[in-house]
Amino acid sequence: MIEARAEQLADRIESLITEARKKVAVAANTAMVYAYYEIGRYIVEDEQGGKARAEYGKGILKSVSARLTLHLGKGWSVDTLEKSRRFFLIYSKSATPQRFLAHDEISATSQRKFVLTWNHYQILTHVDNSDARSFYEIEAFRQQWSTRQLQRQIGSGLYERLALSRDKDEVMRLATEGQVIEKPTDIIKDPLVLEFLGLKPDASYSETSLESAIISRLQDFLLEMGKGFLFEARQKRFTFEERHFYVDLVLYNRLLQCYVLVDLKMDDLTHQDLGQMQMYVNYYDRYVKEDFEKPTIGILLCERKNDALVELTLPKDANIYAQQYALCLPDKALLQQKLSEWIAEFKEKEDEV
Repeated sequence: MIEARAEQLADRIESLITEARKKVAVAANTAMVYAYYEIGRYIVEDEQGGKARAEYGKGILKSVSARLTLHLGKGWSVDTLEKSRRFFLIYSKSATPQRFLAHDEISATSQRKFVLTWNHYQILTHVDNSDARSFYEIEAFRQQWSTRQLQRQIGSGLYERLALSRDKDEVMRLATEGQVIEKPTDIIKDPLVLEFLGLKPDASYSETSLESAIISRLQDFLLEMGKGFLFEARQKRFTFEERHFYVDLVLYNRLLQCYVLVDLKMDDLTHQDLGQMQMYVNYYDRYVKEDFEKPTIGILLCERKNDALVELTLPKDANIYAQQYALCLPDKALLQQKLSEWIAEFKEKEDEV
């Protein structure tokens, strides 16, 4: 009895200490981010009052680095000082996002709130587009992305892919609010990038092979699908009029509060595929979903989608979407170019009005 009580008490104390250590680590990391920001400020202010940047970097920063290393130890190389300078120059020009405002946690000098680690911000400083940078900062914070996940999302052009799937007003929201999930189309991105499966784009695969690869990397797949996704089943069977039917993947989105049925298609999309998915969605809406849940969403994940075929086959209010997938990272420069052209078209139309 005594041993059991002692073990229980020890477990509670251990949890408390572990949580406290985490908070200390987070606080220390946050303090260092502000410190790097202020270091950048000092360097820029001193630089502006001194010589040209090239000469400045070769002379003053080397001397400063040597002095800091002597007094504080390793970690204060010229490269670190230059990164601090870049960090300040980029983020001093950015307004503090309303979503992060918490005056008791904002540095009195910077008037910004930094919510990520120094390593996260070093990745973000290499995102040239300020809107994209703001979007990735929001999502990295909200979804607690690791630095590896942040790098992957930037490399896969997540911001550009989401933007190209939305209208102009929603593109503007991405930079200020991140990815907001309010309606079925908010979970669609073009294309869905599945490079992490390790499947060669020029090889031939069966739908079963693709499904197995997705299940083996399920966490990465759900991350790529987007916010709020939960996995329920693969090859989910349901029976109707003594016939068995199988849905490749059954997901649930907790933000939309609805089932999301995914069918994998290796060949060209056909009207039969769309009709079959419509039947799956109808079954779930009538026999599976609860009254408080929203209508079921159907997604046909295919190599090549045909929007005209989808529009012709399905009624306008159908909750079914054809979504193209890619087995390799997209050409980010091409995505950025397409997005720039797309936004330019909107601006031209507004000017005409």
